[in-house]
Amino acid sequence: MIASLSPTLTEPMLISSMCSISATVAPPSLYSISLIHSPLKQRKARNFILRATPPSLSMETTKDIIDVSLVPIPKKVLVPIGYGTEEIEAVVLVDVLRRAGADVTLASVEQKLEVEGSSGTKLLADVLISKCSEQVFDLVALPGGMPGAVRLRDCGALEKIMKRQAEEKRLYGAISMAPAITLLPWGLLTRKKTTGHPAFFGKLPTFWAVKTNIQISGELTTSRGPGTSFQFALSLANQLFGETTAKSVGELLLLRDGFQNPEIKEVNSIDWSLNHTPRVLMPVANGSEEVEVVTISDVLRRAKVDVTVASVERSLRITASQGTKIVTDKLIGEAAESAYDLILLPGGRAGSERLQKSKVLKKLLKEQQEAERIYGATNSSSTVLHKHGLLKEKRTAVYVSDTDGPASDQMIEGAEVVIDGNVITSLGLATVTNFSLAIVSKLFGHGRARSVSEGLVHEYRGNLKAS
Repeated sequence: MIASLSPTLTEPMLISSMCSISATVAPPSLYSISLIHSPLKQRKARNFILRATPPSLSMETTKDIIDVSLVPIPKKVLVPIGYGTEEIEAVVLVDVLRRAGADVTLASVEQKLEVEGSSGTKLLADVLISKCSEQVFDLVALPGGMPGAVRLRDCGALEKIMKRQAEEKRLYGAISMAPAITLLPWGLLTRKKTTGHPAFFGKLPTFWAVKTNIQISGELTTSRGPGTSFQFALSLANQLFGETTAKSVGELLLLRDGFQNPEIKEVNSIDWSLNHTPRVLMPVANGSEEVEVVTISDVLRRAKVDVTVASVERSLRITASQGTKIVTDKLIGEAAESAYDLILLPGGRAGSERLQKSKVLKKLLKEQQEAERIYGATNSSSTVLHKHGLLKEKRTAVYVSDTDGPASDQMIEGAEVVIDGNVITSLGLATVTNFSLAIVSKLFGHGRARSVSEGLVHEYRGNLKAS
């Protein structure tokens, strides 16, 4: 018996049962295929993916077995977005679930791939939702935001996908406005305990609404808002991959126990208040950490800060560290024609390295320091400031795994955010919301920061602690 594979095979092929076969492949160097002679390995060989693009492949009956020791089939996740989707919620879902090992598709319910979020960040989806209609997903998770939740609700293709997901008892979830605005009209909250954004809580079925950050009811998981996005995404990761994977990802994102009650410290305090709308420049690059890019811009724009996201690449489009595509506002050369009250660098190791190589950015940062204006960095981008000589005699909160950054005696142990005069640094990732709110507090006062925090459904920690 001979089995043939198409010469145009490009997608993974699932071999669900093992027979005694041998392979003839040309050229051999293209494939990770070897013959198993061990009976033990033969018994263990079950399901796997064969990844190859062969000109020809034939399998004939023999006493040997092909050994294709490759990855298990990944869990497939769909995250739909539309005009006005809450970008923090969408990006955190994509970031966290990809870190956990999921194959995540970001799909636009609009007629184009580029989608502008509720706070102005432009995301580039992987596909249009129509491409997902016939696919089977292990999880479909809806971000909130207005009018994003309405755009999702009014998408017929997405409604069919979600109803099939519920009928076939596969996982689905929604956060913020999406439970009340999107799932409820589709009839997908019936007899399900549900939570959602406080501003839309009254729209949920009275006897089934619960005021918790995370609510799991059978296959449905709901959550409250941008400030609970990490909890929401990690809960979904736990259901897909198990507690060990979810815990590992949480620790990587700096959500481990040691950072449950971290401090935001300030030394050499100066007044940051301005008599005009603050102007912020955030330079980004391929490999920048998308959670940090999106969170900083979202939180500051909610506080009525004028934020410009500028690419140091040759294109306005950048691909962030976990594969999210972001369309920036300007190229760094155009952005450099203006002056800014703050320049903030997001982290991401690969992105930080590219930021460091930008001569235009280096000049801007030097001018910022000389003019005694504010600048800062999260995560590994503290290294950029350090190597440009911009952290001399400054206390910092350095990303804990960064060995190339400022000297250890500059660090303030236990602090996730440190403000030293006109410089602010942060550990980044899941701590970046507090970094952003600390900036809002310094610019406008605690009242504005608390108001923004409430909209995010995030606990505001109040006064900065002197060190």
